[in-house]
Amino acid sequence: MSYADVAASGPKQSPQEAAAPRPPQIIPSETASTSSLIDVDTPSVRTVPSDFLEQDVQTETQEKRKELEDAAARARAEADLSKKKAATKARKADNALTKFFSELSDGASTALVATNLAAVVGVSAYLGYKALGLYERGRLTWKNVGIGAGVALSVGLFEAALGGYIYKGKKKGEKK
Repeated sequence: MSYADVAASGPKQSPQEAAAPRPPQIIPSETASTSSLIDVDTPSVRTVPSDFLEQDVQTETQEKRKELEDAAARARAEADLSKKKAATKARKADNALTKFFSELSDGASTALVATNLAAVVGVSAYLGYKALGLYERGRLTWKNVGIGAGVALSVGLFEAALGGYIYKGKKKGEKK
């Protein structure tokens, strides 16, 4: 049985019910106003100077755009200046650390490297021991593993940075 058959078997509509509703009618009660139209014979029509096209700024919109572009250029210049100042400060700090490590004697720098290595191995061993204890008790979770990995990573990064400065300092000290 099709949809058309089911629809045909229902109650019948009168022709008035089946017809589409009438569209609303617009009643013109107002006349068109011509007061907003510009009459070219009246003095309200403005003219522009003959050198209008040769002016740098011809409209208010252009003037605002140029002001915004100038403000953006000033902001970019200030940002570049602050970046250069920050880079200079970072370079000074880097040079100070390099100078400090270059002035260390060979024995002191070797002791510092050995202490640094021992600290990394010690922290790693301690974290491994704690992880093993948690694993044996069944309480080792991904959160614990993530915290341990984060601690090991931060210690490793510190060790790498310190080692880099020691290397640069000793390299700089050899050139003297």
